[in-house]
Amino acid sequence: MKKKSPAKQGSPLWRGLRSGLLRCAKTLFFLCFIATYAVILFRFIDPSGGFYMGAEARRLGHIEANWVNMENIAPVMARSAVAAEDANYCLHFGFDVSAIKQAINEGRGGSGISQQVAKNLFLWHQRSYLRKGLEAGFTVLIETLWTKRRILEVYLNIAEFDEGVFGVGAAAQHYFGVDADRLTPLQAARLAAILPNPKARSASAPSTYVRKRTGAIRSGAATIAADGRAECFESG
Repeated sequence: MKKKSPAKQGSPLWRGLRSGLLRCAKTLFFLCFIATYAVILFRFIDPSGGFYMGAEARRLGHIEANWVNMENIAPVMARSAVAAEDANYCLHFGFDVSAIKQAINEGRGGSGISQQVAKNLFLWHQRSYLRKGLEAGFTVLIETLWTKRRILEVYLNIAEFDEGVFGVGAAAQHYFGVDADRLTPLQAARLAAILPNPKARSASAPSTYVRKRTGAIRSGAATIAADGRAECFESG
């Protein structure tokens, strides 16, 4: 009686494919574990910088940055940043779909605050599908494992406000010579107005565009304070 041919799964080709898939799965699991560990770590430990901040420090040789806890940042600064970059920050899970669609239609970036934290802390700035995919993954982890207040605190401390000037503590001194808790509504709105393109805008010598944007942000900050959209980061 004629013997049956060996099963396909026993062939060298199948064994090689299965081995390759297993290695990929193990690598993916390891990377997910490391990413989750890093996000959990920075939930409790203040990061000394981020991927982008480190790259700029190497490029420039020196940067201005000093960590300021949320309770030592003027509340109006937090509201101004949210009004400028992510007005519905308290209402979504990292992705404001309507704002993203509008940004795409207008041909501009539409990343919310959590997405920007993911990019600035863990990733590089050059646009690519790989980076956007990783950014989305980190955003979900951050939104899951951190509070909204913590996300905003990290954002305000690693955002770039001028070339080589990172965080609201350094920015307040750099532009206005005051500590972050002494920022006025106008100064806070000016700092928020230069985001997300601080190398082309100035808070101390504002252009007509920055002045106009500052006014809109002051109004927006007052609005989100009045309608409850600031509660998620002001209440802890």
